[in-house]
Amino acid sequence: MLNIPQLLATEINLKPHQVQNALELLAEGATIPFIARYRKERTDEMNEVQLRELSDRYTYLTELEERKSVIVSAIAQQGKLTDELKAKISSCLQKTELEDLYLPYRPKRRTRATIAREKGLEALAEFIKSLNVKNTAIASLEEETAKYISEAKGVKTAEEALKGAADILAEEVAEKAELRAYIRDYLLEEGVFVSRIKDDYPEGTTKFEMYRNYKIRVKNIAPHNMLALCRGETEKVLSFEIAFDEDTVLYYLESKEIKTKVRAIRDFYQAMLKDAFNRLMKVSLMGEVISEKKVYADMESIKTFETNLRELLLSAPAGMKPTLAIDPGFRTGCKVAVLDQTGKFLEYQAVFPHQAAEQRAKAAQTVKNLIEKYKIELIAIGNGTASRETEEFVTQVLQTIERKPVKVMVNESGASIYSASIVALEEFPDLDVTVRGAISIGRRLQDPLAELVKIDPKSIGVGQYQHDVDQKLLKKKLDDTVESCVNYVGVDLNTASKELLTSVSGITATVANNIVAYRNQNGAFKNRRQLLKVPKLGPKAFEQAAGFLRIRGGDNPLDNTAVHPESYSVVEAIASDLNVPLNQVTQIAEKLKKTNLKKYVTDSVGEPTLRDILSELEKPGRDPRAEFKYATFKEGIKEIRDLNVGMELEGIVTNVANFGAFVDIGVHQDGLVHISQLADRFVDDPNKIVKVGQVVKVQVLEINEKLKRISLSMKAVKQ
Repeated sequence: MLNIPQLLATEINLKPHQVQNALELLAEGATIPFIARYRKERTDEMNEVQLRELSDRYTYLTELEERKSVIVSAIAQQGKLTDELKAKISSCLQKTELEDLYLPYRPKRRTRATIAREKGLEALAEFIKSLNVKNTAIASLEEETAKYISEAKGVKTAEEALKGAADILAEEVAEKAELRAYIRDYLLEEGVFVSRIKDDYPEGTTKFEMYRNYKIRVKNIAPHNMLALCRGETEKVLSFEIAFDEDTVLYYLESKEIKTKVRAIRDFYQAMLKDAFNRLMKVSLMGEVISEKKVYADMESIKTFETNLRELLLSAPAGMKPTLAIDPGFRTGCKVAVLDQTGKFLEYQAVFPHQAAEQRAKAAQTVKNLIEKYKIELIAIGNGTASRETEEFVTQVLQTIERKPVKVMVNESGASIYSASIVALEEFPDLDVTVRGAISIGRRLQDPLAELVKIDPKSIGVGQYQHDVDQKLLKKKLDDTVESCVNYVGVDLNTASKELLTSVSGITATVANNIVAYRNQNGAFKNRRQLLKVPKLGPKAFEQAAGFLRIRGGDNPLDNTAVHPESYSVVEAIASDLNVPLNQVTQIAEKLKKTNLKKYVTDSVGEPTLRDILSELEKPGRDPRAEFKYATFKEGIKEIRDLNVGMELEGIVTNVANFGAFVDIGVHQDGLVHISQLADRFVDDPNKIVKVGQVVKVQVLEINEKLKRISLSMKAVKQ
């Protein structure tokens, strides 16, 4: 069987001890963020990407080895396991290859070959096979099969006997691993996807219009096109298949299987091979190729989703400042929620600025009063229905105020999902769902990460075809992304919600609940060691979590840094040597730059950790996220009909796909900047140019109001 650690070292280009140590840490229950941040000495500074790749591939190979054991045992029980077959199984690196080898021995339903064997025709099949190999001359196959005719067994004629023998041989051919592998590869390389829109859908009536007469090489199809074909087929709007040169495949089969020059045997084999391919191989192999391309499309789509989600979660926070949050609406009014600088809900009002003049004046006075009463510094306006009208209303109100808060349009994707969730119900049991939605909009402006972790990542609106891809894999990857982002930023132990705490390394949902309960009962945590008093938070969980949790103004200044408690003694020794008080950690960093770090290296703390400590002490408690920026939408542009070709606008990137980026320009419908319009040079990956949350300038290229499509360009506008 495989030496998995050695194979992983070769595949991922790592040293054997890196692989071994990383696998040991994972087996001990260490999380990937913890290993990447606090166990650099053991892994030679492997990063999160390498660790996740290692973990995923290890899981795959482990499952492969388990499957091999089951297959070897099953074949051995049939008495058909040879040394050669066992060696082939042992050397497999892919599940598809393994299942091809197992196919001839897999228990199967009653087939035509099974029925032929029951009629005693296996000996005839073997006889014909020997004639093929020996190149033996023969007058007529029918004459040779006379002795296999048996009324009792249901073989009435020589023709029926030959047909049964052909069925046996066809099944053998169709189950040969090397033949299946070749044809599968041929379909992948030379096949062409061909799709048709069904007659029930006249031209211009479906969103799948581009696939009406669509053709593309299988190897060239883009992931989003593959997923669109699969969705169109699922929705019964279109059908698609793989077109290829069948003569080429049949020629290959004949070249591999026909050994004789005897015409009768050649004719028999040609007919048998054609049947084997058309009846037993063609549909299944096309299905496997489609499945393989679908898996690839899933992976690429999920990677794009991961990238977008990471950028959104790590969006720059506007800061924990008093905030007025507005969920806009026409008929039902605007829901206005007030939040303090910690995100705590203070007050709610409903205003109706989009109705009669009297109502608008009353709404303006209400908003003005709230701004002045709570010394509001931020105004968050959801970007849904009535958002631009509400923004204009707020702008008018601010003209009457001397100290003007910063006004920001906030992407409200998922706010309605949150507001109706159990999480929101537990947090605000006495508030209406619309008020909860407004609170969520305000909080995601103050701190996007802290609020967005409460929402299922699939509902945040930064992916494509998220309901069409492998749901188990999608959930794992998105959960990994959330975990990575939360631990990268760090979490304030005394203000974090249980949802945010659950994403911290080593903390389960139960422990997160217990932390919040302990905090509510005992007040704010004064130091990290207090965590050990939380029920079910033992030494292992403390080790994994402590470095990612921050305590502002606590007993120990190091508790508000990413320095792990296990390294406190080193920092204290350094501070003592440098004669600097621990509460003046920035001075420690300044003086430490002129000191030889190797002096403080121990068995457990090496230079990588010391470099991290130095970096952390330079700016203790800093937020690693970017500086906050926001887009300013053009006044008077509220709907698609307000747009004109050539118009230059400012917007914010809401989604990035492999074919371009979607940009919110304030008209309730995102525009698309095609990959060819992202820059005045060739772009192979949109992520190299833009990211979710980025403020960009665009020019309107094309408007299709009927289909609600807007084409934009970044090429012609100076960024």
